[in-house]
Amino acid sequence: MQVIELGDGKPEVAVVGGIHGDEPCGPIAINRLLAEEPSVERPVKFIIANEEALEAGVRYLDTDLNRAFPGDPDADLHENRLAYDLAREIQDCTTLALHSTQSYADPIGVIKSFDEVARAIYPRLPVNVVIETDEHTDGRLIEYPHTIEVECGLQGTADAADNGYELVRAFLVATGVLRQDKDETRLDAPERDEVSVFRLEGPIPKPEAERYDVLAENFTKVDAGEAFARADDDEIVAEKSFYPVLLSPNGYESIFGYVSKKVGTVE
Repeated sequence: MQVIELGDGKPEVAVVGGIHGDEPCGPIAINRLLAEEPSVERPVKFIIANEEALEAGVRYLDTDLNRAFPGDPDADLHENRLAYDLAREIQDCTTLALHSTQSYADPIGVIKSFDEVARAIYPRLPVNVVIETDEHTDGRLIEYPHTIEVECGLQGTADAADNGYELVRAFLVATGVLRQDKDETRLDAPERDEVSVFRLEGPIPKPEAERYDVLAENFTKVDAGEAFARADDDEIVAEKSFYPVLLSPNGYESIFGYVSKKVGTVE
């Protein structure tokens, strides 16, 4: 794990990338920002988490780091030890964790449940939707207070890395680490009145098949009786209406994605 601190004093703001080794957008975004040698208004730390997995180009070495918190310093598994160290690094920090997905090209916010920090920050980030995971957070970093995630875009793409850079800058402006120049418009909040919030209700299991397809769009309502996916030649029909989240044919081994409910907006 690599930790870089800027500014004087103990950081109360942190940015984490590279939790998964097959999601390079976070480390790329962090290194791009650091190369600019920014002047900071308050101390901040940047963390490249799973360096070994990044170097190997794999999601993890022993177990999924984002399912391993709070971790164990004496564990046999690499990611369990790393989870313990990373949790200690972000303690008492307002933290942004950068990820990417195989299901959606635009940035997505992810939070366990909305607190005052999330309500203050998300409207200032270039995201239009936020997923509230509620109890579906076992072992994830967002279980920690004042920690938010963003899915920067499609895994392994240049767009995800570019989005990650803009998300980091916007987060640092929102937390008072960076000062926004009056002439700098790229960090302005997106041109929308509100951020839509969707709460996860449960996974969508995949039946056994050789080929999978999705027929619905993420965050767009699927009505009861509507086909939203296909396993081989068999259509899968919604028993009740729902909003699909992180829906993709091959993003997960055993599920298509998640059922969600639209619960409101944040302005």
